[in-house]
Amino acid sequence: MDWDKLRIFHAVAEIRNLTHAGSALNLSQSAVSRQISALEKDLNLPLFTRHARGLALTSEGEILFQTTRSVFSQISATTSQLAESHDKLGGTLKVSATVALGSVWLAPRLPEFCKLYPNLKLQMILTDDDVDFAMREADLAVQFNPTERDSNLVYDKLFDYRLKIYASKSYLEQTGTPLSPEDLQYHRLIVFGNHAVAPIDNVNWILKLGTEPGRIQEPSLVINNAYGILQSVKNGLGIASLADFIAKDHEDLVCIFPDLKVPVIQVFLVYPKQLANSKRIEAFRKFIKNQV
Repeated sequence: MDWDKLRIFHAVAEIRNLTHAGSALNLSQSAVSRQISALEKDLNLPLFTRHARGLALTSEGEILFQTTRSVFSQISATTSQLAESHDKLGGTLKVSATVALGSVWLAPRLPEFCKLYPNLKLQMILTDDDVDFAMREADLAVQFNPTERDSNLVYDKLFDYRLKIYASKSYLEQTGTPLSPEDLQYHRLIVFGNHAVAPIDNVNWILKLGTEPGRIQEPSLVINNAYGILQSVKNGLGIASLADFIAKDHEDLVCIFPDLKVPVIQVFLVYPKQLANSKRIEAFRKFIKNQV
């Protein structure tokens, strides 16, 4: 099979949209469509079905997609290993993290890592979506509670954190401190939403706190970014559920109901098994565990 056709097929299978895949590949939609049609003709099999929202893989397409994922993952790992053998800890390391963890917790700690490895360039990808290691969108990722584990990836647990309830000192001075979860109905609640992809499940558990079963409170402010929630709480706009490892770096925040049983989230460092012996990966893994 033609390599270029497989490369284009993989991008389309990943994105499920000809136009967007073309943008990623720097090709026109018509060029991508022609290559897919040519590949289907070579195989004498349909690889996609078309529908109003885009494309869906056929059963045959799904089989080919699993193969291309494996191939691209191995190529990505080999490319990194070859680069390392040439320049030791030079080159580039692509690190993915959620928006909140990456911007609030990880970014302030990276200058120390850069001092330790001055010849290593970092690329940070902040997203609450999963990254495609096979397409080398990232070399490693900091992820929360993976619901489905890929046998081709290593999941190295970093730490547990808790979603606790926080408010700023200025907010509590103006409104008073709630004495029980039931008191939250009299306060402004800030939550995650507006069609954004939640970085974890049950992220808005605060809306059920202190209410009758089956009932939730109405939030006063909905923000599609966890960093925005943190800043809104710091600015006295209301009460929110925040990760304790992030909130503890801010002296102006107060933990409400510190003894309350709260959701516990696991955090993992995730990377392809082919990169398990990577010097870059090992350097970052040791650094981040030391920070934890």
